[in-house]
Amino acid sequence: MKHRCPICRKPTDSVTDADFPFCSDRCRLADLGNWAAERYVVSEPVFEEDSSDETPPRDPQEHEPGQ
Repeated sequence: MKHRCPICRKPTDSVTDADFPFCSDRCRLADLGNWAAERYVVSEPVFEEDSSDETPPRDPQEHEPGQ
């Protein structure tokens, strides 16, 4: 598969480049550093949160009926 390195835009190939989709270990580590420095963000949640499936936490001060 042909692609361009997301860091330096150099052409890469999944067959010949061990660091695919990056062109080199340097670009792969630069990308990892960008994630670690929070330069990249995921703009939408990966999963939709549905609060109807969750049970609210129980208040330890509440007593069971009949006690």
